[in-house]
Amino acid sequence: MTKQRFWGWLPTDVSHSVRVAGWVNLAVNIAIVVTGGAVRLTASGLGCPTWPTCTAESLVNTPEMGIHGIIEFANRVLTFVLVVVALATFVLVIRLLRSRPPLFWLALIVGLGIPVQAVIGGISVLVQLNPYVVGLHFVVSAAIVALCSIFVSLMYARTAEGPSPRYLWVSLAFLIVFQSITIVLGILTTGSGPHAGDADAPRNGLNSEFLQHAHSIPAYVALGLTVLTLLLSRFARRRRLMFLAIWLLVANCLQVIVGITQSRLGLPPLLVGTHMFLACVVVALIAGVASTLRSSRESRVSPQN
Repeated sequence: MTKQRFWGWLPTDVSHSVRVAGWVNLAVNIAIVVTGGAVRLTASGLGCPTWPTCTAESLVNTPEMGIHGIIEFANRVLTFVLVVVALATFVLVIRLLRSRPPLFWLALIVGLGIPVQAVIGGISVLVQLNPYVVGLHFVVSAAIVALCSIFVSLMYARTAEGPSPRYLWVSLAFLIVFQSITIVLGILTTGSGPHAGDADAPRNGLNSEFLQHAHSIPAYVALGLTVLTLLLSRFARRRRLMFLAIWLLVANCLQVIVGITQSRLGLPPLLVGTHMFLACVVVALIAGVASTLRSSRESRVSPQN
């Protein structure tokens, strides 16, 4: 009886609870990147020197570990919040498998991605914050943020603007490629810089100054492609795409400003953390822009969503 009541309680369409869960899922996955950045930028990456416990004798941080232990353990605790939110989101869309299968599969993949992230984070601690493992940690986080953003977009049928002109697809494809290159080079640049997460953590040994310049080139190209995508969306009269492209342009402009400023000021932690946050925002917006180019059956039957 209880099982039947629970099953009957689950939404059969994109309800208010599904929308809330989708937005919260996106927010907390961006938040975990920000708090992870705080761990690294405060040199707290080995605040808990082992994994999955904080120390060999304690599951949680101890007073002797000081502020670094608190920061690192707090970031680990947030992972459990991610699990709860991801699980709640998945449960809420279980009955949507037939009517809205993309939402079901996106929620499932995001949910499975969180323990994978936890394992990668644990490995990064066990290998003393190897910069390539830490970089992989960010790449997976960015992918999860993109999936969460697509989930949010798919919740609203009005975001589907139908088949698009080929030039829009081409412009967006190049934008995604150059934005991805920018992120990868940014990760390598960070791995060669001063913010290793711990004073004794290894660096990747690459030329940091060269990487900063190499990182800026695709960033400027991506900025130009954002402008192009915005103009093409205006020409094609794609209002939703144009709206998101405007915000993407704002985010990319801020990224360029913050990137130049942090480089000239010697990479202050606050600006580096802001750069990481904006990178997640850019990823979310690009995923949202791409999702508007889909053709949606729901947009024809549920124009009010």
